[in-house]
This record gives sequence, C-alpha cells and structure tokens, in this order.
Amino acid sequence: MQGNATGKLLIAAGALLLIAGLIWYFFADKLRWIGHLPGDINIERENFKFYFPITTLILLNLIILILIRVWSWISNS
Repeated sequence: MQGNATGKLLIAAGALLLIAGLIWYFFADKLRWIGHLPGDINIERENFKFYFPITTLILLNLIILILIRVWSWISNS
C-alpha cells in the first residue's frame, strides 16, 4: 500500500514540474518580475554581489502553502 502512495506522489511531483517548465518556457518574458519584487535585497559593489529575494520567497511560500491546504482539503473530502 505504501508503494502506491509513493508512486502517486512521484507522478504528481512530475506533473507539477512539467507544468512549471511549460509555463517558464512559454511565458518567460512575462515572468521577469519574479525575483525583482520590492523588498528583494540586491547589493552590488565593485567586487561583491549579494542577492536575497526575500519577498519572492515569501510569496512563493504562500502559494505553496495554499496549494498544500487545497490538496489536503480535496483529499480529505
């Protein structure tokens, strides 16, 4: 029984990666704002670069959290 659940999880993860790859391939020019949101830290000096996309990470975390909540709500119904 455990193998069946693992297989479904791998199929779902592969489908999500495929969808993300297709979106990135076809809409890359429209997604340039990702990583350049207000609040993303970008420090550039002469011999130093530091980039920390904190706002982008928070937004991504919220989207993933919502997807997990919806997934668990659907699977418990």
